[in-house]
Amino acid sequence: MTDPVVESAYQKGILPDAKAVEEGPRRTDGVSGLYEGNVFEATPDDRRQIGVISASFLIFNRVIGTGIFATPSTILSLSGSVGLSLIMWVIGTLIAMAGTAVYLEWGTAIPKNGGEKNYLEYVFKKPKFLMTAMYAAYAVLLGWAASNSVVFGEYILNAADIEVDRWNQRGIGLACITAAFLIHSFAVKWGLMLQNFLGVVKLVIILFVIVAGWVALGGHMKIDPPHNFTNAFEGTTDTGYGIVMALYNVIWSFIGYSNANYALSETKNPTRTLKIAAPIAIISVGIMYMLCNIAYFAAVPKEQFLSSGQTVAAAFFGNMFGARAEKVMSVFVALSASGNVLSVIFSQGRIVQALGREGVLPLSKIWASNRPFNSPAAGLFEHWVVSVIIMLAPPPGDAYNFLVNLISYPLSIVNVFVSGGLIYIYLTKEKNFPDWSPGIRATLPVTIFFCLSNMYLVVAPYVPPSAGQSVYNSLPYYLHCVVALGIFALGAIYYLVWAVLMPRFGRYILVKESVVDADGWSRSVFTKMPIEQAEALRHEGQQQGEHHF
Repeated sequence: MTDPVVESAYQKGILPDAKAVEEGPRRTDGVSGLYEGNVFEATPDDRRQIGVISASFLIFNRVIGTGIFATPSTILSLSGSVGLSLIMWVIGTLIAMAGTAVYLEWGTAIPKNGGEKNYLEYVFKKPKFLMTAMYAAYAVLLGWAASNSVVFGEYILNAADIEVDRWNQRGIGLACITAAFLIHSFAVKWGLMLQNFLGVVKLVIILFVIVAGWVALGGHMKIDPPHNFTNAFEGTTDTGYGIVMALYNVIWSFIGYSNANYALSETKNPTRTLKIAAPIAIISVGIMYMLCNIAYFAAVPKEQFLSSGQTVAAAFFGNMFGARAEKVMSVFVALSASGNVLSVIFSQGRIVQALGREGVLPLSKIWASNRPFNSPAAGLFEHWVVSVIIMLAPPPGDAYNFLVNLISYPLSIVNVFVSGGLIYIYLTKEKNFPDWSPGIRATLPVTIFFCLSNMYLVVAPYVPPSAGQSVYNSLPYYLHCVVALGIFALGAIYYLVWAVLMPRFGRYILVKESVVDADGWSRSVFTKMPIEQAEALRHEGQQQGEHHF
Protein backbone atom coordinates (compact mmCIF):
# COMPACT_ATOMS: atom_id res chain seq x y z
CA MET A 1 0.00 0.00 0.00
CA THR A 2 1.39 3.43 -0.89
CA ASP A 3 1.64 6.21 1.65
CA PRO A 4 -0.96 8.85 0.69
CA VAL A 5 0.68 11.63 2.68
CA VAL A 6 4.00 11.61 0.82
CA GLU A 7 4.45 13.32 -2.51
CA SER A 8 7.81 13.21 -4.23
CA ALA A 9 9.51 16.15 -5.88
CA TYR A 10 8.95 14.61 -9.31
CA GLN A 11 5.22 14.10 -8.63
CA LYS A 12 4.59 17.65 -7.44
CA GLY A 13 5.98 19.31 -10.54
CA ILE A 14 6.60 22.54 -8.59
CA LEU A 15 10.07 22.49 -7.06
CA PRO A 16 10.90 25.64 -5.07
CA ASP A 17 14.66 26.14 -4.85
CA ALA A 18 15.25 22.89 -6.74
CA LYS A 19 17.92 22.44 -9.39
CA ALA A 20 17.22 20.63 -12.62
CA VAL A 21 18.79 17.21 -12.76
CA GLU A 22 20.02 16.93 -16.31
CA GLU A 23 22.68 14.29 -15.89
CA GLY A 24 21.28 12.10 -13.17
CA PRO A 25 21.95 12.50 -9.43
CA ARG A 26 24.70 14.94 -8.42
CA ARG A 27 27.54 13.66 -6.25
CA THR A 28 27.84 15.62 -2.99
CA ASP A 29 31.54 14.93 -2.30
CA GLY A 30 34.42 12.70 -3.28
CA VAL A 31 34.29 10.46 -0.22
CA SER A 32 30.81 9.12 0.47
CA GLY A 33 28.18 7.36 -1.59
CA LEU A 34 25.76 10.30 -1.14
CA TYR A 35 24.15 11.97 -4.15
CA GLU A 36 21.42 14.58 -4.56
CA GLY A 37 18.37 14.47 -6.79
CA ASN A 38 15.69 17.17 -6.55
CA VAL A 39 16.06 18.85 -3.15
CA PHE A 40 13.96 21.70 -1.76
CA GLU A 41 12.33 22.89 1.47
CA ALA A 42 8.72 23.59 2.39
CA THR A 43 7.44 24.99 5.69
CA PRO A 44 3.74 25.70 6.44
CA ASP A 45 3.13 29.24 7.68
CA ASP A 46 0.22 28.18 9.89
CA ARG A 47 2.70 26.55 12.30
CA ARG A 48 4.27 29.93 13.15
CA GLN A 49 3.00 30.46 16.72
CA ILE A 50 6.08 31.89 18.48
CA GLY A 51 6.21 35.67 18.85
CA VAL A 52 8.65 38.00 20.60
CA ILE A 53 7.37 37.24 24.10
CA SER A 54 7.45 33.44 23.69
CA ALA A 55 10.89 33.57 22.03
CA SER A 56 12.22 35.73 24.88
CA PHE A 57 10.93 33.30 27.49
CA LEU A 58 12.28 30.31 25.53
CA ILE A 59 15.73 31.81 26.10
CA PHE A 60 15.01 33.20 29.58
CA ASN A 61 13.68 29.87 30.90
CA ARG A 62 16.56 27.90 29.38
CA VAL A 63 19.26 30.17 30.81
CA ILE A 64 17.77 30.60 34.27
CA GLY A 65 17.23 27.19 35.73
CA THR A 66 18.50 26.85 39.28
CA GLY A 67 22.02 28.20 38.71
CA ILE A 68 21.54 31.72 40.08
CA PHE A 69 20.04 30.28 43.27
CA ALA A 70 22.92 27.86 43.89
CA THR A 71 26.03 28.57 41.78
CA PRO A 72 27.14 31.85 43.50
CA SER A 73 28.45 29.92 46.52
CA THR A 74 30.56 27.73 44.22
CA ILE A 75 31.93 30.80 42.42
CA LEU A 76 32.85 32.47 45.73
CA SER A 77 34.50 29.29 47.00
CA LEU A 78 36.66 28.99 43.86
CA SER A 79 37.53 32.68 43.45
CA GLY A 80 38.13 33.30 47.15
CA SER A 81 36.79 36.86 47.35
CA VAL A 82 33.60 38.84 46.80
CA GLY A 83 35.32 41.24 44.39
CA LEU A 84 36.77 38.59 42.08
CA SER A 85 33.50 36.65 42.19
CA LEU A 86 31.58 39.69 40.87
CA ILE A 87 34.21 40.26 38.16
CA MET A 88 33.69 36.67 37.02
CA TRP A 89 29.98 37.33 36.59
CA VAL A 90 30.73 40.42 34.48
CA ILE A 91 33.05 38.39 32.23
CA GLY A 92 30.40 35.69 31.94
CA THR A 93 27.84 38.28 30.84
CA LEU A 94 30.17 39.57 28.11
CA ILE A 95 30.78 36.04 26.80
CA ALA A 96 27.03 35.33 26.79
CA MET A 97 26.37 38.53 24.85
CA ALA A 98 29.04 37.52 22.32
CA GLY A 99 27.41 34.10 21.98
CA THR A 100 24.03 35.74 21.50
CA ALA A 101 25.46 37.88 18.69
CA VAL A 102 26.95 34.82 16.97
CA TYR A 103 23.69 32.88 17.15
CA LEU A 104 21.76 35.96 16.05
CA GLU A 105 23.81 36.12 12.86
CA TRP A 106 23.34 32.42 12.18
CA GLY A 107 19.64 32.47 13.05
CA THR A 108 18.79 35.47 10.88
CA ALA A 109 20.76 33.99 7.96
CA ILE A 110 19.23 30.49 8.26
CA PRO A 111 15.84 31.00 9.97
CA LYS A 112 14.65 27.40 10.33
CA ASN A 113 14.34 24.71 13.00
CA GLY A 114 17.44 22.81 14.03
CA GLY A 115 19.92 25.38 15.30
CA GLU A 116 23.53 24.22 15.18
CA LYS A 117 22.70 21.34 12.85
CA ASN A 118 21.93 23.82 10.06
CA TYR A 119 24.97 25.98 10.75
CA LEU A 120 27.44 23.10 10.77
CA GLU A 121 25.98 21.74 7.51
CA TYR A 122 26.24 25.16 5.86
CA VAL A 123 29.98 25.55 6.49
CA PHE A 124 31.34 22.01 6.72
CA LYS A 125 29.94 20.72 3.43
CA LYS A 126 32.41 17.92 2.72
CA PRO A 127 32.24 15.08 3.50
CA LYS A 128 28.50 15.66 3.20
CA PHE A 129 26.61 15.00 6.46
CA LEU A 130 29.69 13.95 8.46
CA MET A 131 29.18 16.88 10.86
CA THR A 132 25.44 16.17 10.89
CA ALA A 133 26.01 12.58 12.00
CA MET A 134 28.46 13.65 14.72
CA TYR A 135 26.06 16.33 15.96
CA ALA A 136 23.21 13.81 15.86
CA ALA A 137 25.06 11.47 18.22
CA TYR A 138 25.41 14.33 20.72
CA ALA A 139 21.80 15.54 20.34
CA VAL A 140 20.13 12.11 20.43
CA LEU A 141 22.16 10.31 23.10
CA LEU A 142 22.27 12.99 25.82
CA GLY A 143 19.35 14.08 28.04
CA TRP A 144 19.55 17.77 28.91
CA ALA A 145 16.27 17.79 30.87
CA ALA A 146 17.36 15.21 33.47
CA SER A 147 19.30 17.32 35.98
CA ASN A 148 16.74 20.08 36.56
CA SER A 149 13.97 17.47 36.83
CA VAL A 150 15.90 15.96 39.75
CA VAL A 151 16.47 19.43 41.24
CA PHE A 152 12.71 20.06 41.01
CA GLY A 153 12.10 16.92 43.06
CA GLU A 154 14.70 17.91 45.66
CA TYR A 155 13.28 21.38 46.28
CA ILE A 156 9.64 20.22 46.33
CA LEU A 157 10.57 17.75 49.07
CA ASN A 158 12.50 20.45 50.96
CA ALA A 159 9.47 22.73 50.83
CA ALA A 160 7.26 19.92 52.16
CA ASP A 161 9.82 19.19 54.92
CA ILE A 162 10.19 15.59 53.73
CA GLU A 163 13.55 13.85 53.90
CA VAL A 164 15.10 13.58 50.43
CA ASP A 165 16.21 10.15 49.26
CA ARG A 166 17.16 8.72 45.88
CA TRP A 167 13.74 7.51 44.81
CA ASN A 168 11.32 10.12 46.11
CA GLN A 169 13.50 12.86 44.61
CA ARG A 170 13.74 11.14 41.24
CA GLY A 171 10.09 10.06 41.30
CA ILE A 172 8.92 13.68 41.54
CA GLY A 173 11.49 14.58 38.87
CA LEU A 174 9.97 11.91 36.63
CA ALA A 175 6.53 13.46 37.12
CA CYS A 176 7.95 16.89 36.19
CA ILE A 177 9.60 15.83 32.93
CA THR A 178 6.63 13.61 31.97
CA ALA A 179 4.23 16.53 32.39
CA ALA A 180 6.50 18.70 30.23
CA PHE A 181 6.64 16.01 27.54
CA LEU A 182 2.86 15.51 27.51
CA ILE A 183 1.86 19.16 27.31
CA HIS A 184 4.38 19.92 24.54
CA SER A 185 3.18 16.85 22.63
CA PHE A 186 -0.59 17.25 22.99
CA ALA A 187 -0.99 21.04 23.16
CA VAL A 188 1.89 23.12 21.75
CA LYS A 189 0.10 26.42 22.33
CA TRP A 190 -0.71 25.61 25.95
CA GLY A 191 2.86 24.45 26.49
CA LEU A 192 4.15 27.81 25.27
CA MET A 193 1.65 29.62 27.52
CA LEU A 194 2.78 27.59 30.54
CA GLN A 195 6.43 28.32 29.69
CA ASN A 196 5.64 32.04 29.47
CA PHE A 197 3.75 31.94 32.78
CA LEU A 198 6.64 30.21 34.59
CA GLY A 199 9.02 32.70 32.98
CA VAL A 200 6.98 35.56 34.46
CA VAL A 201 6.98 33.83 37.86
CA LYS A 202 10.76 33.40 37.63
CA LEU A 203 11.18 37.04 36.66
CA VAL A 204 9.07 38.19 39.64
CA ILE A 205 11.08 35.97 42.03
CA ILE A 206 14.40 37.39 40.85
CA LEU A 207 13.13 40.98 40.98
CA PHE A 208 11.92 40.29 44.53
CA VAL A 209 15.40 39.04 45.49
CA ILE A 210 16.96 42.15 43.94
CA VAL A 211 14.63 44.54 45.79
CA ALA A 212 15.19 42.62 49.04
CA GLY A 213 18.93 43.07 48.41
CA TRP A 214 18.49 46.83 48.26
CA VAL A 215 16.66 46.63 51.60
CA ALA A 216 19.57 44.59 52.99
CA LEU A 217 22.06 47.21 51.79
CA GLY A 218 20.09 49.66 53.93
CA GLY A 219 20.76 47.44 56.95
CA HIS A 220 17.25 46.03 57.37
CA MET A 221 17.52 42.27 58.00
CA LYS A 222 17.23 39.63 60.71
CA ILE A 223 21.01 39.47 61.32
CA ASP A 224 23.84 41.96 61.71
CA PRO A 225 25.01 43.38 58.34
CA PRO A 226 27.81 41.16 56.98
CA HIS A 227 29.87 44.03 55.41
CA ASN A 228 31.02 41.81 52.54
CA PHE A 229 31.85 44.81 50.38
CA THR A 230 34.49 46.07 52.83
CA ASN A 231 37.87 44.74 51.64
CA ALA A 232 36.00 43.00 48.81
CA PHE A 233 39.15 41.37 47.40
CA GLU A 234 40.31 39.89 50.68
CA GLY A 235 41.01 36.16 50.33
CA THR A 236 41.35 36.19 46.52
CA THR A 237 42.59 32.79 45.36
CA ASP A 238 46.20 32.42 44.23
CA THR A 239 45.60 29.11 42.42
CA GLY A 240 45.10 28.92 38.68
CA TYR A 241 42.60 26.09 39.12
CA GLY A 242 40.29 28.26 41.26
CA ILE A 243 40.14 31.05 38.68
CA VAL A 244 39.77 28.63 35.76
CA MET A 245 36.88 26.72 37.32
CA ALA A 246 35.15 29.82 38.72
CA LEU A 247 34.91 31.29 35.23
CA TYR A 248 33.95 27.87 33.87
CA ASN A 249 30.96 27.68 36.25
CA VAL A 250 29.88 31.25 35.52
CA ILE A 251 29.87 30.69 31.75
CA TRP A 252 27.73 27.58 32.16
CA SER A 253 25.18 29.63 34.12
CA PHE A 254 24.45 31.56 30.89
CA ILE A 255 24.02 28.56 28.57
CA GLY A 256 20.75 28.78 26.65
CA TYR A 257 21.12 31.95 24.58
CA SER A 258 20.67 29.84 21.42
CA ASN A 259 17.38 28.28 22.53
CA ALA A 260 15.05 30.28 20.26
CA ASN A 261 17.16 29.26 17.23
CA TYR A 262 15.84 25.70 17.44
CA ALA A 263 12.26 26.72 16.58
CA LEU A 264 12.64 29.45 13.95
CA SER A 265 10.45 27.59 11.44
CA GLU A 266 7.64 28.01 13.99
CA THR A 267 8.41 31.67 14.71
CA LYS A 268 6.45 34.60 13.33
CA ASN A 269 8.70 36.86 11.24
CA PRO A 270 11.74 34.92 12.60
CA THR A 271 14.44 37.45 11.70
CA ARG A 272 12.69 40.38 13.39
CA THR A 273 11.55 38.28 16.36
CA LEU A 274 15.02 36.87 17.06
CA LYS A 275 16.69 40.29 16.72
CA ILE A 276 14.39 41.62 19.46
CA ALA A 277 13.94 38.62 21.74
CA ALA A 278 17.53 37.33 22.11
CA PRO A 279 19.18 40.63 23.18
CA ILE A 280 16.31 41.45 25.56
CA ALA A 281 16.56 38.04 27.23
CA ILE A 282 20.35 37.88 27.61
CA ILE A 283 20.95 41.52 28.60
CA SER A 284 18.20 41.30 31.22
CA VAL A 285 19.61 38.00 32.54
CA GLY A 286 23.11 39.48 32.80
CA ILE A 287 21.88 42.51 34.75
CA MET A 288 19.70 40.39 37.05
CA TYR A 289 22.50 37.90 37.72
CA MET A 290 24.76 40.73 38.87
CA LEU A 291 22.09 42.36 41.04
CA CYS A 292 21.17 38.97 42.57
CA ASN A 293 24.78 38.38 43.56
CA ILE A 294 24.96 41.84 45.13
CA ALA A 295 21.75 41.05 47.04
CA TYR A 296 23.18 37.77 48.34
CA PHE A 297 26.42 39.42 49.45
CA ALA A 298 24.43 42.19 51.16
CA ALA A 299 22.53 39.75 53.40
CA VAL A 300 24.63 36.57 53.75
CA PRO A 301 27.96 36.57 55.68
CA LYS A 302 30.87 35.16 53.70
CA GLU A 303 31.27 32.16 56.03
CA GLN A 304 27.58 31.24 55.73
CA PHE A 305 27.75 31.88 51.98
CA LEU A 306 30.54 29.31 51.60
CA SER A 307 28.84 26.72 53.81
CA SER A 308 25.40 27.11 52.22
CA GLY A 309 26.34 24.84 49.31
CA GLN A 310 23.34 24.52 47.02
CA THR A 311 21.03 26.69 49.15
CA VAL A 312 22.51 30.21 49.11
CA ALA A 313 19.15 31.65 48.03
CA ALA A 314 17.47 29.90 50.98
CA ALA A 315 20.11 31.34 53.33
CA PHE A 316 19.38 34.79 51.88
CA PHE A 317 15.64 34.44 52.51
CA GLY A 318 16.25 33.12 56.02
CA ASN A 319 18.46 36.08 56.92
CA MET A 320 15.97 38.56 55.43
CA PHE A 321 12.60 37.15 56.49
CA GLY A 322 13.23 34.38 59.02
CA ALA A 323 13.63 30.60 58.93
CA ARG A 324 10.12 29.88 57.60
CA ALA A 325 10.87 31.90 54.47
CA GLU A 326 13.47 29.30 53.44
CA LYS A 327 10.64 26.87 52.67
CA VAL A 328 9.03 29.46 50.39
CA MET A 329 12.31 29.86 48.53
CA SER A 330 12.40 26.11 47.94
CA VAL A 331 9.07 26.38 46.12
CA PHE A 332 10.42 29.27 44.04
CA VAL A 333 13.51 27.29 43.02
CA ALA A 334 11.35 24.27 42.13
CA LEU A 335 9.17 26.46 39.86
CA SER A 336 12.30 27.83 38.21
CA ALA A 337 13.58 24.31 37.59
CA SER A 338 10.26 23.23 36.06
CA GLY A 339 10.34 26.20 33.66
CA ASN A 340 13.80 25.15 32.58
CA VAL A 341 12.66 21.55 31.97
CA LEU A 342 9.78 22.78 29.80
CA SER A 343 12.11 24.98 27.77
CA VAL A 344 14.78 22.29 27.33
CA ILE A 345 12.49 19.49 26.17
CA PHE A 346 10.69 21.91 23.80
CA SER A 347 13.91 22.73 21.95
CA GLN A 348 15.57 19.29 22.12
CA GLY A 349 12.50 17.63 20.61
CA ARG A 350 12.77 19.98 17.65
CA ILE A 351 16.45 19.19 17.17
CA VAL A 352 15.63 15.48 16.92
CA GLN A 353 12.83 16.29 14.48
CA ALA A 354 15.16 18.43 12.33
CA LEU A 355 17.65 15.56 12.20
CA GLY A 356 14.81 13.25 11.18
CA ARG A 357 13.81 15.64 8.40
CA GLU A 358 17.37 15.53 7.11
CA GLY A 359 17.05 11.78 6.71
CA VAL A 360 20.28 10.88 8.53
CA LEU A 361 18.69 9.03 11.49
CA PRO A 362 17.40 5.48 11.44
CA LEU A 363 13.58 5.56 11.17
CA SER A 364 13.81 9.18 10.01
CA LYS A 365 10.18 9.29 8.86
CA ILE A 366 9.02 8.74 12.45
CA TRP A 367 11.28 11.43 13.94
CA ALA A 368 10.33 13.92 11.20
CA SER A 369 6.61 13.50 11.69
CA ASN A 370 4.17 15.93 13.33
CA ARG A 371 1.61 13.17 13.77
CA PRO A 372 -0.69 12.68 15.55
CA PHE A 373 -0.90 15.93 17.53
CA ASN A 374 0.62 18.41 15.06
CA SER A 375 3.76 18.53 17.23
CA PRO A 376 7.21 16.86 17.19
CA ALA A 377 5.91 14.22 19.61
CA ALA A 378 8.37 11.53 18.45
CA GLY A 379 11.37 13.84 18.99
CA LEU A 380 10.02 14.92 22.37
CA PHE A 381 9.49 11.27 23.32
CA GLU A 382 13.07 10.38 22.33
CA HIS A 383 14.47 13.12 24.59
CA TRP A 384 12.07 12.11 27.37
CA VAL A 385 13.31 8.49 27.23
CA VAL A 386 17.01 9.43 27.31
CA SER A 387 16.47 11.93 30.15
CA VAL A 388 14.48 9.40 32.19
CA ILE A 389 17.22 6.79 31.80
CA ILE A 390 19.86 9.28 32.92
CA MET A 391 17.65 10.35 35.82
CA LEU A 392 16.72 6.90 37.14
CA ALA A 393 19.51 4.47 36.18
CA PRO A 394 22.73 5.70 37.86
CA PRO A 395 23.15 5.61 41.64
CA PRO A 396 23.78 8.91 43.47
CA GLY A 397 27.36 10.11 43.62
CA ASP A 398 30.04 9.81 40.96
CA ALA A 399 27.96 7.91 38.40
CA TYR A 400 25.14 10.49 38.35
CA ASN A 401 27.54 13.47 38.45
CA PHE A 402 29.47 11.96 35.55
CA LEU A 403 26.35 11.80 33.37
CA VAL A 404 25.33 15.38 34.25
CA ASN A 405 28.81 16.66 33.35
CA LEU A 406 28.83 14.54 30.18
CA ILE A 407 25.63 16.24 29.00
CA SER A 408 26.97 19.78 29.31
CA TYR A 409 30.58 19.45 28.11
CA PRO A 410 29.98 18.65 24.38
CA LEU A 411 28.11 21.93 23.83
CA SER A 412 31.36 23.88 24.17
CA ILE A 413 32.87 21.73 21.40
CA VAL A 414 29.84 22.41 19.18
CA ASN A 415 30.16 26.14 19.89
CA VAL A 416 33.82 26.11 18.84
CA PHE A 417 32.82 24.74 15.43
CA VAL A 418 29.78 27.04 15.12
CA SER A 419 31.83 30.16 15.87
CA GLY A 420 34.84 28.86 13.92
CA GLY A 421 32.56 28.30 10.93
CA LEU A 422 31.33 31.88 11.14
CA ILE A 423 34.93 33.14 11.29
CA TYR A 424 35.60 31.12 8.12
CA ILE A 425 32.61 32.78 6.43
CA TYR A 426 33.93 36.22 7.37
CA LEU A 427 37.37 35.44 5.96
CA THR A 428 36.23 33.76 2.73
CA LYS A 429 32.80 35.31 2.07
CA GLU A 430 33.49 36.71 -1.39
CA LYS A 431 34.94 33.45 -2.65
CA ASN A 432 32.92 30.78 -0.89
CA PHE A 433 29.78 32.41 0.54
CA PRO A 434 28.73 35.28 -1.78
CA ASP A 435 25.04 34.85 -0.89
CA TRP A 436 25.57 35.14 2.88
CA SER A 437 23.09 37.82 4.02
CA PRO A 438 22.17 37.66 7.74
CA GLY A 439 19.76 40.13 9.31
CA ILE A 440 22.43 41.18 11.81
CA ARG A 441 26.20 40.70 11.99
CA ALA A 442 28.13 39.62 15.06
CA THR A 443 31.37 41.13 13.60
CA LEU A 444 34.64 39.24 13.33
CA PRO A 445 36.19 40.41 16.67
CA VAL A 446 33.10 39.36 18.66
CA THR A 447 33.00 35.98 16.91
CA ILE A 448 36.70 35.37 17.62
CA PHE A 449 36.14 36.32 21.28
CA PHE A 450 33.27 33.81 21.55
CA CYS A 451 35.30 31.10 19.80
CA LEU A 452 38.23 31.61 22.19
CA SER A 453 35.92 31.51 25.22
CA ASN A 454 34.57 28.14 24.11
CA MET A 455 38.05 26.82 23.41
CA TYR A 456 38.68 27.76 27.03
CA LEU A 457 35.64 25.72 28.09
CA VAL A 458 36.93 22.74 26.10
CA VAL A 459 40.40 22.87 27.65
CA ALA A 460 39.64 24.03 31.23
CA PRO A 461 38.28 20.71 32.58
CA TYR A 462 41.62 19.05 31.76
CA VAL A 463 43.42 21.31 34.29
CA PRO A 464 44.32 19.09 37.27
CA PRO A 465 42.20 20.03 40.31
CA SER A 466 43.59 21.20 43.61
CA ALA A 467 43.39 18.82 46.56
CA GLY A 468 39.78 18.18 47.54
CA GLN A 469 38.30 20.06 44.57
CA SER A 470 37.86 17.21 42.07
CA VAL A 471 34.39 16.86 40.54
CA TYR A 472 34.47 13.13 41.40
CA ASN A 473 35.46 11.12 44.45
CA SER A 474 36.95 8.12 42.65
CA LEU A 475 36.64 8.67 38.88
CA PRO A 476 39.30 10.52 36.83
CA TYR A 477 38.39 14.23 36.80
CA TYR A 478 38.61 14.38 32.99
CA LEU A 479 36.50 11.26 32.29
CA HIS A 480 33.39 13.07 31.03
CA CYS A 481 35.53 15.08 28.58
CA VAL A 482 37.03 11.95 27.03
CA VAL A 483 33.69 10.15 26.82
CA ALA A 484 32.15 13.23 25.15
CA LEU A 485 34.77 13.00 22.42
CA GLY A 486 33.86 9.32 22.12
CA ILE A 487 30.20 10.24 21.49
CA PHE A 488 31.18 12.48 18.58
CA ALA A 489 33.44 9.66 17.31
CA LEU A 490 30.45 7.30 17.49
CA GLY A 491 28.57 9.64 15.15
CA ALA A 492 31.53 9.63 12.77
CA ILE A 493 31.62 5.81 12.81
CA TYR A 494 27.88 5.70 12.03
CA TYR A 495 28.49 8.03 9.08
CA LEU A 496 31.39 5.92 7.84
CA VAL A 497 29.26 2.75 7.86
CA TRP A 498 26.04 4.33 6.50
CA ALA A 499 27.41 6.71 3.86
CA VAL A 500 30.74 5.16 2.79
CA LEU A 501 31.20 1.45 3.52
CA MET A 502 27.69 0.10 2.94
CA PRO A 503 27.22 1.87 -0.44
CA ARG A 504 30.71 0.81 -1.54
CA PHE A 505 30.30 -2.87 -0.68
CA GLY A 506 26.63 -2.94 -1.64
CA ARG A 507 27.36 -1.33 -5.02
CA TYR A 508 24.70 1.35 -4.70
CA ILE A 509 24.51 5.09 -4.17
CA LEU A 510 22.25 6.96 -1.73
CA VAL A 511 20.19 9.57 -3.61
CA LYS A 512 18.73 12.34 -1.47
CA GLU A 513 15.38 13.77 -2.55
CA SER A 514 12.73 15.93 -0.92
CA VAL A 515 9.17 14.88 -0.25
CA VAL A 516 6.30 16.86 1.26
CA ASP A 517 4.08 15.33 3.92
CA ALA A 518 0.39 16.12 4.27
CA ASP A 519 1.11 18.65 7.02
CA GLY A 520 3.06 20.79 4.54
CA TRP A 521 6.54 20.13 5.92
CA SER A 522 9.25 18.84 3.61
CA ARG A 523 11.73 16.15 4.60
CA SER A 524 14.59 14.33 2.91
CA VAL A 525 14.58 10.67 1.95
CA PHE A 526 17.54 8.59 0.78
CA THR A 527 16.89 6.02 -1.93
CA LYS A 528 19.32 3.20 -2.74
CA MET A 529 20.09 3.30 -6.46
CA PRO A 530 22.28 0.57 -8.01
CA ILE A 531 25.53 1.99 -9.43
CA GLU A 532 24.71 0.57 -12.87
CA GLN A 533 21.41 2.46 -12.95
CA ALA A 534 23.05 5.69 -11.85
CA GLU A 535 25.72 5.39 -14.52
CA ALA A 536 23.07 4.69 -17.17
CA LEU A 537 21.14 7.81 -16.11
CA ARG A 538 24.28 9.91 -16.23
CA HIS A 539 25.23 8.54 -19.66
CA GLU A 540 21.71 9.20 -20.97
CA GLY A 541 21.82 12.77 -19.65
CA GLN A 542 25.19 13.41 -21.31
CA GLN A 543 23.88 12.12 -24.65
CA GLN A 544 20.85 14.40 -24.45
CA GLY A 545 23.12 17.33 -23.73
CA GLU A 546 25.26 16.55 -26.79
CA HIS A 547 22.11 16.20 -28.91
CA HIS A 548 20.80 19.63 -27.79
CA PHE A 549 24.20 21.14 -28.51
